[in-house]
Amino acid sequence: METETTDPGKKQNKIIASIQGSRNLKKIRKQAARNLKESRRKEYEGLDFKQRMKKRFSREKVHRFFFGSKEKQGFGKMLVTYGLLICIGFVYLYPLLYMISTSMMNRDDLLDTSVKWIPSTMYMQNYVDAAKSMNFWSSLGKGVLIAGLPTLCNIVICMIVGYGFARYNFKGKKLMMGILIFSYILPSQVTMIPTYVLYNNMGILGTIWTFVLPALFGNGLNAPIFILIFYQFFRQIPQVLMEAAAIDGAGHFKRFYKIAVPSAIPAIITVLLFSFVWYWNESYLTELYVQGLTTQSSWTNLVVQLKNFDTSFTSRATVGDTATALSESVRMAATTLSVLPLLLIYFVLQRYFVESIDRSGITGE
Repeated sequence: METETTDPGKKQNKIIASIQGSRNLKKIRKQAARNLKESRRKEYEGLDFKQRMKKRFSREKVHRFFFGSKEKQGFGKMLVTYGLLICIGFVYLYPLLYMISTSMMNRDDLLDTSVKWIPSTMYMQNYVDAAKSMNFWSSLGKGVLIAGLPTLCNIVICMIVGYGFARYNFKGKKLMMGILIFSYILPSQVTMIPTYVLYNNMGILGTIWTFVLPALFGNGLNAPIFILIFYQFFRQIPQVLMEAAAIDGAGHFKRFYKIAVPSAIPAIITVLLFSFVWYWNESYLTELYVQGLTTQSSWTNLVVQLKNFDTSFTSRATVGDTATALSESVRMAATTLSVLPLLLIYFVLQRYFVESIDRSGITGE
């Protein structure tokens, strides 16, 4: 039986030979690539102009350039996509940019036709005057209460009702769903006068209870659409997950707040955002129910103050007077102050909304 002898010199020679072989292989590959490129160049030079254009702009290359391939998007597709995004973004951003730019202009900038977007000086006195006219801090606090308390009630009640419709079967379920959809389709102007009379008889007219009480019974502002959002979301939870929790001894309520509620974070944030914005921007019902036409209580918000603010400035301004131009910048400052809380809420909740979607890994069966 032969034994293999280990010689360090032979091993070193083998390593050196393998390294040289890999280097030679790289040189051969480079030389082959250069030869292929040279042959293609000579072949291309041998063609006439028509054949060159036909080869350079072939149908496959043109199609790949405009429509792309599986690995890369085409130029035409990207052009259409970014063009639409820029146009839509401009439609939404133009009023906001114009509002902010005009709110920082003084009287000279407003009367100067050469000043369009960028004011000569950042005139912040407009915001001070607008805040004093709107009683900003008091109206902001009351507005947060008027929009925040019914929103919290909307979230809790609509989540419970949507969970019941999604996870349980009972008699009259389809009928109740039909009534729910019909109540959303029904215009609010039809029930406005009876609701006003009801609140007056209950003695809650001119208080925040006119918004909180309906939300506690699942009849808040646009509550049917929030119930449908939770209903559609809870239907995506796998039935086997609920059955496994029931086998482990979890009751109906425990399954709701241990499984359903944590998985519904995206829906909760969506309802929170939309409900708060709708209550915040609802100036007519706020004046009708919360303030009261006859009581004129102290409950108000920035949107109602902005409406009264605009009326007072319009009545004081005269045609051809500088007060008309001056009120434009103050009016834009007041509008910016009324929109600013919503912008802050949106930017904060947008990040949590995206993160909650990434973390929710449960899908329907």
